[in-house]
Amino acid sequence: MFCMVKILNLMAGEHMQEEFVKINPQHTVPTVVDDDYVLWESKAIATYLVEQHQPDSTLYPADPKQRGIINQRLYFDSTVLFARAYAAVAPLMRQGATSIPQDKKDAILEALGTLNGYLDGQDWVAGENTTVADLCLLATVSSLEKLGVDLSDLPNITAWLERCKSLPGFEENEEGASMFGNGLKSKLEEPF
Repeated sequence: MFCMVKILNLMAGEHMQEEFVKINPQHTVPTVVDDDYVLWESKAIATYLVEQHQPDSTLYPADPKQRGIINQRLYFDSTVLFARAYAAVAPLMRQGATSIPQDKKDAILEALGTLNGYLDGQDWVAGENTTVADLCLLATVSSLEKLGVDLSDLPNITAWLERCKSLPGFEENEEGASMFGNGLKSKLEEPF
């Protein structure tokens, strides 16, 4: 499998350029192009790549019950944690806001509390093995951490983040999370 990564500067609007919008009319990242197959939405990409290139992997096992838990955690990230994070930071990105309302902060912290509960008594978010759910949630949680969200009262998450440092691609994730989180943090008049 040939893979080329192209980093887009979202703050500079590179995802809105005609060349990229032709590939992905929603102009969202990440986007994968696999020959003539184009797919966007990180969770869909993660599951596709595992099914396509590592079909027997513990990252996304074939067992329906294991996969069900993984899917639930992926949907939790998409519809709860990431959705709340996006609702909080979109005004910073698009409307020139310089603060995040307390109710938006509280909603993020509540969702992080739920994630902390998922990790109670286990090393990874969907069980004993690293899965695509860990990889996807890592992107959201690490971006929130770089934004300035205090995770110190969430011991299961902080221990999980420490374990995630051993995952392939962790440094790349950190680079993106830092760029995104620190870029938004610089717009805040007061810390998260």
